[in-house]
This record gives sequence, C-alpha cells and structure tokens, in this order.
Amino acid sequence: MLNKNAFGLACGLVGGLALFLLTVYLVLIHHGGETVIKLNQIYWGYSITFVGSFLGLIYGFVDGYVAGWFIALFYNAFAGKKVK
Repeated sequence: MLNKNAFGLACGLVGGLALFLLTVYLVLIHHGGETVIKLNQIYWGYSITFVGSFLGLIYGFVDGYVAGWFIALFYNAFAGKKVK
C-alpha cells in the first residue's frame, strides 16, 4: 500500500526539479529550446528565463504531486490486499 501524500511529494519534487533544471540548462547552454517553449501555452507565465525556471519549479511540483497522488490512489485501489 502506497502513502498517497508521500508518493505525491516524491513525484512533485522530481517533476519540479526536472523542469527547473531543464530551464536553467536551456538558459545557460542552449539559449532556448523549441519544444520547451511550447510549455508557456500550458503554464501561464512560464518562459525560458531564470524567473521562468522558478515558475517551472512550482508548476512541475504541483503537477507531479497531483499525478503521484492519483497514481498511489489507483494503485491502492487495484492492488488489493495480500492473502496470507
């Protein structure tokens, strides 16, 4: 049985940090990216800037938390209990 809040928190941290690091990488190394620029259509205010990286951190955390919470919910519902 998965703890929904713990799994959501773990997924949120991974999602937020991934989007944050990707944005910082694009700002410092590639100066933008065609695919990631499309994220500003999904996330209001997001851009390939240092400020956008912090917005990406927040958006990624929220999305990851919600997704992780629902994954744990469905896992717990469908996994069932072990029979001894």
